[in-house]
Amino acid sequence: MKKTLILSSLLAALLTAPACAAGKGGSVKKFTLKSGGYERVYRLYVPSGLDAAKQHPLFMLLHGGGGTGKGMRRLTGYCFEKMAAASGGLVAYPDGLEKNWNDYRGDPSRRAQRENIDDVAFLKAVAAEISARYPVDPARVYAGGMSNGAMMSYTLACRAADTFAAIAAVAGSMPENLAAACSPSRPVPVMIINGTKDSLVPWAGGDVTGPLGRKKLGRVLPVERTRDFWLKNNACRAEKAVLSRKDENPDDGTSLAREVYADCAGGSGVDFVKVEGGGHTWPGGLQYLPRFIIGKTSDEMAASDEIRDFFLRHPMPAKK
Repeated sequence: MKKTLILSSLLAALLTAPACAAGKGGSVKKFTLKSGGYERVYRLYVPSGLDAAKQHPLFMLLHGGGGTGKGMRRLTGYCFEKMAAASGGLVAYPDGLEKNWNDYRGDPSRRAQRENIDDVAFLKAVAAEISARYPVDPARVYAGGMSNGAMMSYTLACRAADTFAAIAAVAGSMPENLAAACSPSRPVPVMIINGTKDSLVPWAGGDVTGPLGRKKLGRVLPVERTRDFWLKNNACRAEKAVLSRKDENPDDGTSLAREVYADCAGGSGVDFVKVEGGGHTWPGGLQYLPRFIIGKTSDEMAASDEIRDFFLRHPMPAKK
C-alpha cells in the first residue's frame, strides 16, 4: 500500500503541467561532439525564422544530477524557448556524462567527478560550436542550472568567465573544493536562488545528500557564504543593496526575501533570492518529484523569466 501511494504521488508530480508552452514554430535539434575523448550530447532550441542579420543571445541550461538536457526543458517549463521564439535567442541543453557534471565537489560515486572530466572544456566547446552554426552574440552567452547544474554554473563562473557573461544557480551552493580554488578572471554577474527547506543541498551548507538523505555526495558552502563570496569577488557595495519581500500566494507555503546588489565592479551584480519554505526545486517550474522528497515548488516567482531578465541586463563587458 505504501509503495502504491509513493508511485501515485510520483506520477502526479511528473504530470504537473509546465508553466509555459514550447516556443511555437521552433525546433529542437540534437548534436554530438567529441570532448576529452568522449562523445558528448547537447540539444539546441532554434526558433523558426531566426534573423541571420542579427546576433542573438545563447542561454545554456544545465540539468541536475541524474537528469538530462531533455528533462531540463520540462523542468523549466519550456519558458526560455517561448521567450526565444518571441524575441530571438537560442537555448542549449547539454547532457552531463552519465547524467552528472564535474562541479569539483569530489564525489567519487559520480563518474564525471571520479575521473575529473573537463566539463568546462565541453561546455565552452558547445558554445563555440553553436556560435559557428548560428548568429550568436559573443557578449550574451549565459549559463544557468539546477542543483548539480547550478554548481556547474558556479564552476563556469570561476573557470570560464571569458566565455559566459553571467550565470544563475538554482537549488545549488558552491562546492567547498571549488570555492577554495576559485579565482575568476573578472567580476561575474551571479543570480542565486535557493530554498530554505532544501533537504538535498542544505541552506546551512555541509553534505549534499541523495533523495531521502541516504547518500553523502560532497560538501558545499552555506548559501549565504556563497552570496558573500560573489559580493567580495564583484566588489559589491553591500550597503547599496535593495531589499524586498513577497508573499502573494500564502497557500503555496513559501515566500521570497530578495537582495539586489547592483553597485558592483565592472557592471556586474548579485541577485540573491531566499525562497523561504522552498525545497530542492525551480520556482515556477515543474514539481518533478513529490514534496516529501524534494519539498515545495514556489509560485512566488517564475525563475525562468527572472533569470533571463537578469542575464540580458548583464552582457559581457567590452574589452578595453
